[in-house]
Amino acid sequence: MKNFDVVVIGGGAGGLFAASVANVLGAKTVIVEKKRLGGDCTWFGCMPSKAILKCASVANLLKRASDFGLSFGASLSVDASGVLKHVRDVVGEIATHHPNEVFQKRGIEIIIGAPKFINKNTIEVNDQKIISKKFIICTGSHPVILPIEGLNNINYLTNENIFDLDVLPKSLIVLGGGPIGVELSQALARLGVKVSIVEMMDRILFREDKEVAEVLESALEDDGIDIFSGKKAIKFAENSGLVVVTLEDKNGKKEEISAENVLIAVGRAPNLDGLCLEAAGIKYSKKGVDVDAFLRTTNKGVFACGDISGPYQFSHVAAYQASICVRNALFIRLAHQKVNYTNVAWATFTEPELAHLGLTEEEAKAKYSNVKVYRNEYGASDRAVTDLEKDGLVKIITDKKGYILGAHIVGAHSSELMQGLLIAKSSRLPLSKIAPMLFIYPTLSELIKKTSAKTLVEKMGNPVIKYVINALKKI
Repeated sequence: MKNFDVVVIGGGAGGLFAASVANVLGAKTVIVEKKRLGGDCTWFGCMPSKAILKCASVANLLKRASDFGLSFGASLSVDASGVLKHVRDVVGEIATHHPNEVFQKRGIEIIIGAPKFINKNTIEVNDQKIISKKFIICTGSHPVILPIEGLNNINYLTNENIFDLDVLPKSLIVLGGGPIGVELSQALARLGVKVSIVEMMDRILFREDKEVAEVLESALEDDGIDIFSGKKAIKFAENSGLVVVTLEDKNGKKEEISAENVLIAVGRAPNLDGLCLEAAGIKYSKKGVDVDAFLRTTNKGVFACGDISGPYQFSHVAAYQASICVRNALFIRLAHQKVNYTNVAWATFTEPELAHLGLTEEEAKAKYSNVKVYRNEYGASDRAVTDLEKDGLVKIITDKKGYILGAHIVGAHSSELMQGLLIAKSSRLPLSKIAPMLFIYPTLSELIKKTSAKTLVEKMGNPVIKYVINALKKI
């Protein structure tokens, strides 16, 4: 039997961060991980998807060479046979950044095995009992597989096995128009796969601001992707080596589409199996572990973060939650901190990228009165013109006092551009305060300055402001 101050269950983004912080604060810490350190982001999610997106971006850029006045002489063709091996090599290199030995040298013990609670302060792993004062659960999530007729009879793909393929399929049906489905759809389409997206909602990326999502949807269609929105898959079957999917719209009208394989990307479910949370008095549902504003479970000695507790399934949110879990687990109640999701931002790493911060226009108008919306096209940026990246939009939503309620950018490097607006929103900086700042020229970030400047132009129309300006003029 071993005793610890903190047991971290799960070695993904949240778990590694939590264990590192707890160790720095002097707590005797152990990470219990079922398989290997790194989590879904390293092995199946963020890293392999970004690697294949980069491959696809290079392939697409080569195809656009003539747009830049370049010619390679003979016709250019893309051989994507080595892409999946390259992706696995990239993942393997990133995995070397967090081997067991690195954490063990810091004094963090690593135990590989499947843990289960046997009471409120004890887990069992590899037939060994571990007692701890505090636990932090961050076991991540796995792809949701819907109970659709015939699906279990085919060798479908998910983000957990698609990168194990040696050869890309010639055609693919992607079930789900969320970030995972959309990113992989564009990457594979640009590498020569004929892709069809099936989305049950009326549009893809339904959580995004509609106006910016439409820009991305148009770009996906330009890449040759067929989008079947407002339709759900109700049956799968195999016929002559192809997967046949029966779709049904809201009116009950059916149609069939076919491809070599199907990628399931309809969402993710928390990894709860085998933890025996009931033994520890921890309440949970199929959505995950129940936590309060301090990320405590119904067992006050157990905290949870990341995909298992929600409400957002992003690595950066998991790390943020992990820091709060450690603080609240180790410090006295006076120093406890509540979680705050007011300034959560994220991005979909397609081309163009789509970045999201705060409320959409629709959400803001439903919650506040006198909402103001400021827009700027990417074509207003000289750098966008030089880079042939004119397709894009910056959209910033404020309240009547000019404080940012939400920001949505679709365009090149939008995930980087969003960081400045994230800082401004988090710091309660009115949009008008950004405009006078000195931005580097020529950069895409000038789009933020140009959009912010619209608030000053708007103020110039105020009769009082006009009077003051005229009174101060020397000429």
